Amino acid sequence: MATLLSLTLHEAMHALLGKLGGDDTAADQVTLDPTPHIRREPFGMLVVPILSFIAMGGGWMIGWASAPYDPRWAAAHPKRSAIMALGGPLGNLLIAGVAAGVIHIMIATGQWTQAVTGLESLVVTAGSGDATAVTTFVSILFSVNVLLGAFNLLPVPPLDGHAVVPLFLNDRLTHKWFGLFQDRSASLIGIVIAWVIFGKLAGQVWLLSVRTLYWLW
Repeated sequence: MATLLSLTLHEAMHALLGKLGGDDTAADQVTLDPTPHIRREPFGMLVVPILSFIAMGGGWMIGWASAPYDPRWAAAHPKRSAIMALGGPLGNLLIAGVAAGVIHIMIATGQWTQAVTGLESLVVTAGSGDATAVTTFVSILFSVNVLLGAFNLLPVPPLDGHAVVPLFLNDRLTHKWFGLFQDRSASLIGIVIAWVIFGKLAGQVWLLSVRTLYWLW
């Protein structure tokens, strides 16, 4: 539930920044209903999150979605297109920030207390020390969005980081960059590379985010 919600809002941010940049393609189709996103990208929205969850023994999961866009607009405005691509990971970090705010408010008011025992258990109810559906959901929402945001910033196709790179390149280098990934197998190879790399980094990324959340340095 938290993953589907997070991926759906991730795509909504793509649509928002695309619209602000001049491309209404995604904005005309944006919806909080995850069904259209699943139809457009079933592999990244369902298959990979489930497989990664199982492979990691119930730990972190990865995934991605796809926002429709006008290729002619992207070619004419590569910087705007890169900003649109950045919107998804920024959306994930924004959601993680909201979850962090809820956690701090509930701790400050004495309702919850820290209990960092896993991705799904960053807080429990004060006094009883029990996890509830709400504490678990907020904990997962924070953890999932930190990991999704970081994962999608990896600079390999089909992840957003691949399309964000041109934000830092000139037009000539941007053309060369995208030329490296014209082969249809690039996305499959990119996912394998991303899986291997992020499998080694995910634990440290999550630990750093929790330390930042609670200032545990």
